[in-house]
Amino acid sequence: MENYSFFMPTKVIHGEKALFDKTEEIAALGQRCLIITGRSSARLSGALDDVVKILNAGKITYKHFDGVENNPSLTNVGRGGEMAREFQPDFIIAIGGGSPLDAAKAVAVLATNDIEPKQLYTNKFDHLPLSIIAVPTTAGTGSEVTPYSILTDPKLETKKSFTVPELFPKIAILDWRYTESLPINITRDTAVDALSHLVEGYLSKRATGMSDVFAKSGIELWGACKKALTTGTLTSTERDNLLVSSALGGMTISHTGTTLVHALGYSLTYYHDMPHGRANGVLMAEYLRFTEKDAPGRVKAVLDLLNLPNIDAFQVLMDDLVGKTPHLSQGEVSAYAERAMQTRNVEYSRGDVTKAVLENILKESQG
Repeated sequence: MENYSFFMPTKVIHGEKALFDKTEEIAALGQRCLIITGRSSARLSGALDDVVKILNAGKITYKHFDGVENNPSLTNVGRGGEMAREFQPDFIIAIGGGSPLDAAKAVAVLATNDIEPKQLYTNKFDHLPLSIIAVPTTAGTGSEVTPYSILTDPKLETKKSFTVPELFPKIAILDWRYTESLPINITRDTAVDALSHLVEGYLSKRATGMSDVFAKSGIELWGACKKALTTGTLTSTERDNLLVSSALGGMTISHTGTTLVHALGYSLTYYHDMPHGRANGVLMAEYLRFTEKDAPGRVKAVLDLLNLPNIDAFQVLMDDLVGKTPHLSQGEVSAYAERAMQTRNVEYSRGDVTKAVLENILKESQG
């Protein structure tokens, strides 16, 4: 019998106007709040206005850090940490996609620990991070229910994560309305990110009976939305299903981690400015072909849940949603594969993963 543990301390609140149903719980976190967002998505989605209304109604003092970059760097979160130490909030409300949510976790640590941002990667802190309420405005990363903060490290020329259990947000608000203002290209990119989490988590060596429940449920929900994603016309039900599937993906990878897709995708994002979900999506069909050799039953289950007959059909779907990998030189292919081989993501992947395997996945994924 399989032995495993499951830990998911985030309280998930789902539904339209869910924020307004939990004002007492929000007020219980304190009287000073730091709001963390990117430049525009929090405003455009309407989520920022709702948060401000709740804070004003509760007479909670707040300050707004709206400087989170796409793929936030150590320097970027360092600025947020400086603001937090100066303002001394009791808690944080993070609004946005994966970048603001991941940045907020870093700021939550830096707010209570006067350390250099690079020390975040030690995963050892003298003081607990601030509590976080996470309000996702994309259906993609699932960061609202994970303990991971993924940041860009220019010295390493890649993304790298840090994690402690206390980084799980206290509350996650899932309101599909906040995803409605997204352009269709971002909707697709983030949706494919969610699918990559679900699929990689299900195919990970670290998958358990419990994580499989979340992964399979999420893949099935996502699959019901694939036609709408392709046509670009999503109903409220489909947006809600994507948001829930994204959260299920986050719950999955909180316990399984991700695999070689992420390890390779980070280089495509860093060096070619590909959105994270798109970078994962262009690699996934070849990843399935490789993994099928070691776990044919699991790959078939993924395809069945998506109602797709084979990997070729999956490839067509990804081509329609995110396209192909840009042309890479042999030097780039070799360097990206070498970099990926140094990650835990590869360790979690099924099959005999070698540098040559990774190079082949990159080559076969090109347009």
